[in-house]
Amino acid sequence: MNREIAVVAFAQTDHRRTSEELSEVEMLMPVLHQVLAQTGLKTSDIGFTCSGSSDYLAGRAFSFTLALDGVGAWPPISESHVEMDGAWALYEAWTKLLTGDADTALVYSYGKSSPGPLRDVLTRQLDPYYLAPLWPDAVALAALQARALMDAGHTDEPALAAVAARSRGDAEANPHAQLRGPVPHGEYVVHPLRTGDCPPLGDGAAAVLLAAGERARELCERPAWIRGVDHRIEAHSLGVRDLTDSPSARLAAERAGAFERPVDTAELHAPFTSQEVVLRRALRLGDDVRVNPSGGALAANPVMAAGLIRVGEAAARIHRGDCDRALAHATSGPCLQQNLVAVLEGDPR
Repeated sequence: MNREIAVVAFAQTDHRRTSEELSEVEMLMPVLHQVLAQTGLKTSDIGFTCSGSSDYLAGRAFSFTLALDGVGAWPPISESHVEMDGAWALYEAWTKLLTGDADTALVYSYGKSSPGPLRDVLTRQLDPYYLAPLWPDAVALAALQARALMDAGHTDEPALAAVAARSRGDAEANPHAQLRGPVPHGEYVVHPLRTGDCPPLGDGAAAVLLAAGERARELCERPAWIRGVDHRIEAHSLGVRDLTDSPSARLAAERAGAFERPVDTAELHAPFTSQEVVLRRALRLGDDVRVNPSGGALAANPVMAAGLIRVGEAAARIHRGDCDRALAHATSGPCLQQNLVAVLEGDPR
């Protein structure tokens, strides 16, 4: 069945360094209420629900079942969950709607990284034989990638500082951003990355609503039609990868149809400035493409929700009429190991 699927609503929290006074459910519920209110739907109107989160961050098994309290799981609903960023939950919901089993889908994700040492927690996703015993954290691995880019002549420290300044400058217009405006580039965290090259750590949640065909046009004045979505993954071992390139992002973009026609906006999930350099080259984004007008992950990086937010921010710009064709990107794993690319379009004006 060939169905048109669109993002018809998007909402996110005001991201901050910590939300220790709130549980995951309390953090999530306002976002769910906002995204439903935008369309006038009730929970009972949703055909499928899919969420993304991490038990490692929550510190308990099957933590996502508690978040269902905020959705309302009775009477029984059609529901699923991915132990991934919410962008991958959106991929599952998109495929569900393509089958015709549902006409609407609610996708949400959340993460609280403030309670524990996130840099240490993320080492548990590394190769258990060679890398994980060394405990290299996410910043150290990103610094290896940045150094490889510099040695290859693809960037330098002033260029990375300019990426950070542009992103956080654009975030001044984003009321949900955690960091905005002039932010000192700071001291080295792990050479050659300074504090300004690294994302803020914080808590947050996001949700989007998907709808199919005419149902989408009923719920949204200008739906953001998903023309294609694909995700690909690199080899697990960093030693066999070229850290200056991202073949998986390029292949995902090709399969999603990103290269068929130019895009005017790109929301890239690039938590480190050096990763934007890699993605711009892999995704063939020229200077005429507006990259991360929301500020991107350098302005707010709630783990497990930042990728879904990239899709939501791109869709929101189409809803407002600020762009016509956008690329949204999400990543997971060290040094852009796994990448998802979605292409969204608005109806002709």
